[in-house]
Amino acid sequence: MPRIALIPGDGIGQEVIPEAVRVLNELRSDLDFVDMDLGADRYLRDGTTMPDETMSDIRDNYDAVLLGALGDPRVPSNVHARDILLGMRFQLELYINLRPVQLLDPRFCPLKDKGPEDMDFVVFRENTEGLYTGIGGQFKRGTPDEVAIEAEMNTRKGVERIIRAAFEYADEQGRESVCMSDKSNAMRHGHDLWQRTFKEVAAEYPHIRAFHLFVDVLTMEMVRAPEQFDVIVTNNLFGDIVTDLGAQLQGGIGLAASGNIHPGQVSLFEPVHGSAPTIAGQGIANPLAAILSAGMLLEFLGHADQAKAVQNAVRTTLQANQVTAELGGDLRMTQVTDALLRNLGSEL
Repeated sequence: MPRIALIPGDGIGQEVIPEAVRVLNELRSDLDFVDMDLGADRYLRDGTTMPDETMSDIRDNYDAVLLGALGDPRVPSNVHARDILLGMRFQLELYINLRPVQLLDPRFCPLKDKGPEDMDFVVFRENTEGLYTGIGGQFKRGTPDEVAIEAEMNTRKGVERIIRAAFEYADEQGRESVCMSDKSNAMRHGHDLWQRTFKEVAAEYPHIRAFHLFVDVLTMEMVRAPEQFDVIVTNNLFGDIVTDLGAQLQGGIGLAASGNIHPGQVSLFEPVHGSAPTIAGQGIANPLAAILSAGMLLEFLGHADQAKAVQNAVRTTLQANQVTAELGGDLRMTQVTDALLRNLGSEL
């Protein structure tokens, strides 16, 4: 029986993750959910962020993690969020940050004359290296002569495995192209490694069109002609930026799901929206990103048909305007899930 660690997190995360679990329980009776007492409440209670033994337990005894949003104004340092989320990404080697960008309802696309057929690509963001490793330091802090250095780390292993994962996905899913994005015209050392590795891996997949765009050009092209993209692969920082742009193009972060994946090992799935403390506890949060993330979890566990059914049910729910006020509807959070479950029944 697959074991799923539940970390609802903070704010609306504590509300939308149970809604995602409702959907998973409707589809599967063989999932063992285990609640993890982690988040701002735990940190404020006893100072715990992510114990080493909990990390080891997740690594050794679980198949997946379903994580809610992290962030609480009572913890301005966000130390608990960093230790939980980044801790799992780095310590569990979740090197693939997978972000689908798919327009499920054209009403929510901010681009003129673009529809679902134009907005259907995925981004592979390298998740364990780059500028997010914390390598660097400060010298003469607080003085007029202060120096701050942030170092970007790129390894051949890390770059090759994310690029190869992008090509393997394109191959398996019948996608026609992979676009690699960097800034090698300005960041000549690390991104030269990306350039060389991309060309070498691409040569192994001659049937897939491989092309390169500098990241500034990529963002312009995502707005101008998103239909040209199938799979995009890029580094940690650029991936963080372009996936949020992609989220807006598909209708906002309330519809953005993500996976933090290491194939064959425990992996983590989360909606990418924040904890929204100003609306927490009011029952009006949008649960759809969490539900779409649960669909990605199902696909990771080998249930692609059920994952597709979840996505189709979300599409039907959106098109029927069975949504919260955030998306222009008048339903409460649990009513959205109720409607989605009815639509899911039709899919099945």
